[in-house]
Amino acid sequence: MTPHEEILQQPEVLRRLFATQHPTAAAVARQWRDAAPTHVVIAARGTSDNAARYAQYLWGQRARLTVGLAAPALFAEGTPSPRLDGAVVVGISQSGASPDLVAVLAEARRQGRPTLAITNEPASPLAEVADQVLALGAGPERAVAATKTYTAQLGAVALIAAALAPADDGDDLGRVPDAVASALADEAVVAEVAARWADFDRCAVLGRATGLATAHEWALKLQELAYVLAQPASPADFAHGPRAVVEPDFPVLAVATDGRWLAGMLDTLAGLRQQGARTLVLADRPEHVRHVADDVLAVPGGVAEWLSPIVAIVAAQLWCLHVTVARGGDPESPRGLTKVTRTR
Repeated sequence: MTPHEEILQQPEVLRRLFATQHPTAAAVARQWRDAAPTHVVIAARGTSDNAARYAQYLWGQRARLTVGLAAPALFAEGTPSPRLDGAVVVGISQSGASPDLVAVLAEARRQGRPTLAITNEPASPLAEVADQVLALGAGPERAVAATKTYTAQLGAVALIAAALAPADDGDDLGRVPDAVASALADEAVVAEVAARWADFDRCAVLGRATGLATAHEWALKLQELAYVLAQPASPADFAHGPRAVVEPDFPVLAVATDGRWLAGMLDTLAGLRQQGARTLVLADRPEHVRHVADDVLAVPGGVAEWLSPIVAIVAAQLWCLHVTVARGGDPESPRGLTKVTRTR
C-alpha cells in the first residue's frame, strides 16, 4: 500500500477509533484517577514522539497533569533506572516492537506504576508489558513513513484527554473525521503549492503549544520523504539563537491555526519576513495570515483548537508527499529506512 493510499484512509481510521475506543479511554481515566499520579512519563520514538508532544500539551492543559518524555537510554539493561514514584507511564508506538520502549514500561511495571500502551499492534511486546492497551485499529500500515497511525495516535491522546477532563465540548471529536476528509479533498491545490516549493533543501518549521507537535511531525515527514533538512522549533526557542540562520529567501514553514497563540505567531512571521524569509503558513483562517505568508496551506476550520493538530498534519502530510514527487523522489522507498525500527 502506498503512502498516498494510507493518507486517504485517515478519515475512516479516525471514525473507527472514536466509535470503538471510548470505553478503553474511560477505563484508562478511571485507573489514573485511582492512582492519583503526580505526573505522566511517555516513552516514544520518531513519529510517536510527536504524538507524545501533543499529549504533553493536551493532558497538561485539560487534565492539569505534568507530562514528560522518557529518556529510554536510562532504562537500558545494566543501568540503574530512574525512580517512577507518582508516575503513570505510557508507551506510544506504531509497532510496539522497539526494545528500548518496552524496557521503560517493563521497569514501570516492576516499580508498581500504572502503564498504558498506545499501539497499532495489540499483541506486540509493548502491549504485553502494559496494564492497559489502547489499540489504534488503523489496519496494516505498509508505507515506511507513518501517516494514518500518527493521526490515530493523536486521536487516542484526545480520547484520553476527554475522558480525564470531561467538558461541555459537544461533538468536538465527532467533527474531526469530516474535517480531515475536507482537507484531503483540496489535494489539487496542495499539489500546486508543493510544486512552488520543490527547490528548497533546508528550512525551519515553527509551531506553538499543541501546534509544536505538528511542526515536529511536518519536519520529520519532509526529512524522511523529500530529504529536506528541516529544523522544528517553537517561536520562543527559535528566537533564542536559531533565528540567526535566517537570510533572504530562507524558507520558514509555520503552523498558524486559530487560537490563543495565533497573534504571537503572526508577530514572529512578520519579523521573519522583514529579515527576508520566504514563508509558507498552514492555517485554518487564511485571511488572517496572508499578510505574513508567501504561500498559504489552507486547512478546514470549525474544529476545536485542542483538536486542530489532527486536521493540520493531514494537509502537511499531503504537501510533503507532493513536494517529494515534485523533487523527483520516490515516497514509497525512503532511503536508509525500514518500517519497524528497533532501537536500544
